[in-house]
Amino acid sequence: MSGYGVFSQFYDSLTDNIDYKKRAGYISTLLIRYGVKTHADVLDIGCGTGKMTVELSKLGYSMIGTDSSPDMLSQAGCNSSESGENILFLCQGAESLDLFGTVDAAVSTLDVMNHLDGKKSVQKAFDNAGLFMNPGGVLIFDINTLYKHRNILGNNTFVYETDDVYCVWQNTLNDDSSVNISLDFFEYDGDDCYIRSTEEFKEYAYSLEEIAEMLKTAEFEIIDIFDDMTFDKLKEDSQRAVIAARYTGKKDGNG
Repeated sequence: MSGYGVFSQFYDSLTDNIDYKKRAGYISTLLIRYGVKTHADVLDIGCGTGKMTVELSKLGYSMIGTDSSPDMLSQAGCNSSESGENILFLCQGAESLDLFGTVDAAVSTLDVMNHLDGKKSVQKAFDNAGLFMNPGGVLIFDINTLYKHRNILGNNTFVYETDDVYCVWQNTLNDDSSVNISLDFFEYDGDDCYIRSTEEFKEYAYSLEEIAEMLKTAEFEIIDIFDDMTFDKLKEDSQRAVIAARYTGKKDGNG
């Protein structure tokens, strides 16, 4: 996964359309549905700027947020401090988790798994989630679907403009349905000039069968698969799948 140094500066303004409070409520409903109480220890894998972590903390969960980007975590610390929530943030990638103990559940939202560096990295992320999961714990995450990669992201270009930045998002679709993404940021310097910065990364796509096999290898069993922000089954044109899985492995001590 990229370090997201430049992207971290503008991430919150560019994703201002995301209703984190509503999405956290949805995730919480799923956690409760599968037996995770609101006082439980919950890990947010790939927490980014921490907005989801903060909202889940507000709902009563004892949150730990991890991300591989120091710049993203710097923003997360600011967001947590402004909210008054007490959250532990750790600079750790999903493939290199090293927690102090185990958790009752883990969540990973907004396509974190698509951003990991290929199938081996996703498998390692699932393995690590299991390593630090209490027996019977729940993993809830989402992924961009193959449909989204092929038909929405594709070879398309998107333009975003906020008060802070003008962003050009360019995609290149590969034969394996992965997408190379190039972001050009144009920031006004206050002197009739714009400063250009570029961030590049790649999103990988997986079939549900591939995801199920990787989860099984990590000793997780899929409970449910929903269309994003609903309790409906996936449709042919669903853009994001939400997957809930239960850890079936056994541990001695704290793993």
